[in-house]
Amino acid sequence: MKALVDFEHAPVFGIPMVDGVGVREGMLIEGPQGWGEFSPPADADRFGDARWLTAAIEGGTVGWPDPVRGRIPIAVTVPAVGDGAARDIVAGSGCRTADVTVATAHDSLSDDIARVEAVRDVLGQDGRIRLDANGGWGVDTAVSAIAELTRAAGVLEYVGNPCRSADDVAAVRRRVDVRIAADVSVAVADIAILRCGPVGGVRRALRLAEACGLPCVVSSNVETSIGLTSGLALAGALPELPFACALGTMSLLTGDLVATRRSLIPVDGHLPVAPMPASPDPGQIERYALADVDRIAWWRHRLGSAQRAA
Repeated sequence: MKALVDFEHAPVFGIPMVDGVGVREGMLIEGPQGWGEFSPPADADRFGDARWLTAAIEGGTVGWPDPVRGRIPIAVTVPAVGDGAARDIVAGSGCRTADVTVATAHDSLSDDIARVEAVRDVLGQDGRIRLDANGGWGVDTAVSAIAELTRAAGVLEYVGNPCRSADDVAAVRRRVDVRIAADVSVAVADIAILRCGPVGGVRRALRLAEACGLPCVVSSNVETSIGLTSGLALAGALPELPFACALGTMSLLTGDLVATRRSLIPVDGHLPVAPMPASPDPGQIERYALADVDRIAWWRHRLGSAQRAA
């Protein structure tokens, strides 16, 4: 099957983030049934890269499992912005669940509280708020911050990845009443966060969901619409989907690699499950193609290393 995948001509892209700080880089991989996205984070090792590559070629080769639902509820992602910007993001999303970024700096709690209060004001009492700490707290800081942020929100659906290590996540879980979601180790959590790239695709994520026995939420790694389609395929195939999925992350990028009408922007708080991966738009590939020769060579070397490790 790998022989049918075009690794040699895989386009390398870089799309600036809306925050003006970072650039989301990766490669597009074409298979006989369509395209996938290979965009592992910089700190992944070659075995992690291999899992990302497996996820990237799954949809374009063997395809995805049959869905049990065609429409996925989406949580709007609220990055570490001021309370005014947070209000605008939530109000314009059409979503009834917000995934609010917190713990981005050691002195950010007051800003986090203001952001959560603004989101609650827009959503009303029937909207759902969850937090994404991205491993940014220590245990004691997490416990105290979660208490204050719970008061700001009224009710929290859950807190995602409060600390970096599994032991620290477990310690926080023992000391708070709010449910804890994690992808560092589902054994220490109340909720499993599933991301297709890091676990190796839709089928592997489904096996993980079955094995862990926990309620699951599907999240993105800020992929383009081509990469997001695998997350939607996973959300569509899970037997149960108790939480809105954190797949509305195109708003964090300044552009996309598909035509505007195919870009995965939630409508009325939902996204559709696609039968196959989206195809890139040639003009968008050209627009966001990396120009740095050394950076292109770095990505091609990384892809080759992932192939050998797979």
